[in-house]
Amino acid sequence: MDFANMDRRQLTLAGAGFSVMLSLHYSFQLVSQHLFYWKNPKEQRAILIILLLPPVYAVTSFFGFIDRAGSKPFFMLLDSVKECYGALAIAAFLGLMYSYSNLSMSRNVVPDEIKGREIHLSFPMNLFLPRKTHLNQQTLRLVKNLTWQFVIIRPVCSVLMMALQVIGMYPSWLSWAFTILLNLSILLAVYALLVFYHVFAKELKPHEPLSKFICIKGIVFFSFWQGVLLHILVAMGILQSHHFWLETEHVGEAMQKVLVCVEMVFFAVLHQYAYHAAPYSGDIEAKFKLQKKRE
Repeated sequence: MDFANMDRRQLTLAGAGFSVMLSLHYSFQLVSQHLFYWKNPKEQRAILIILLLPPVYAVTSFFGFIDRAGSKPFFMLLDSVKECYGALAIAAFLGLMYSYSNLSMSRNVVPDEIKGREIHLSFPMNLFLPRKTHLNQQTLRLVKNLTWQFVIIRPVCSVLMMALQVIGMYPSWLSWAFTILLNLSILLAVYALLVFYHVFAKELKPHEPLSKFICIKGIVFFSFWQGVLLHILVAMGILQSHHFWLETEHVGEAMQKVLVCVEMVFFAVLHQYAYHAAPYSGDIEAKFKLQKKRE
């Protein structure tokens, strides 16, 4: 490939494509390790769903960046697939946290030894519940439902947005209405996951949940807010196509897709540390370290 004779758009496309290949390499390398050491299907099934987030986001963003005439409905479908998979990964992540905490998602039963544990609620939940409340079956169900609402709302909104655009009934005000709704949904989901993290910090500590939480938040939530910010900057005229190597009418969407391709490389690498297969590999040293953390 002769880079010297490539124009700026071709160079950008090549860079995005190389980033996608790196994401695929790191992600499938870790996926293969978990499949080789398949010891805990309940946990590792959820981990595999999460590990495929960078490839799904990177591949769909890369193909979405390719601007070919008549392919817009296909690219809209790719975006919907990406967003729906992100919602699935959030559900898998919550299930993984429940598994680490020895809780049942279906029954919402709080073990007697942790029942009554104090929960400090901040804004906006303290508007509906006391600032200091206690862990019980109702509060645990509330935290789960606040997370699950995003799992439901995200794909529903994606399907509606795609359908309305296809039939030509998608004015700008409706686009912003969906954006506001999704922002509220994401904020509530992030809040609920943070509450869960703090309430079950003792049970989750041996599993290093912070790095896992950063990965899922960065891929699903940060990428959404990044896209919203880019759209706002384009609407205000701050970002324009001639500022970058993206000579396209939809500069906000193009920038978002290129950035996601590059960012997924970093998240795929971070997954190597956050979701490594050592706890399932039978590695004596890994088991010893895990046991010391639990103690």
